[in-house]
Amino acid sequence: MSAYTLFSGVERPNRGQAGTESQNGDDVRIALLYLLFAAIATLTNLLAQAAVVRMLDGTWAVAAGVLAGTIAGLSVKYVLDRRYIFRYRSKSLSGNLRTVVMYTLFSVVTTVIFWGFEFGFDWIFGTEAARYTGAVIGLGIGYAAKYQLDRRYTFVEREG
Repeated sequence: MSAYTLFSGVERPNRGQAGTESQNGDDVRIALLYLLFAAIATLTNLLAQAAVVRMLDGTWAVAAGVLAGTIAGLSVKYVLDRRYIFRYRSKSLSGNLRTVVMYTLFSVVTTVIFWGFEFGFDWIFGTEAARYTGAVIGLGIGYAAKYQLDRRYTFVEREG
């Protein structure tokens, strides 16, 4: 799936021109921003993981690091996605709450993908480098799926 295919058809309010050239340019800009934000969130995730793993010792150090990294990366990605990718503004407190809940639930689903790759690579290869490689692959796949879920279900206004 190309970046254009992944990010085409995004409904973005107040963009003006309806021509395909403008829409295609917008799709490319959104795709590039999304990839940049995914990289920022991934780096945040991995740095948080590394910090926690180095601070803790014992059986649960890696699991605690992965959890801390996931929370840090998710928080950064939510703020960036909401503001710059979807340009979403809720009209009510309940709409805001619904958006956060949907974003978090879809994040849990895609986090299973991410963790599957990260822990799978750790189990198969048994090295820190392999674990982080699995994390990057899992995050990439997870972010692609997450974008589609958020575009269709999370950052949309509902009546009532």
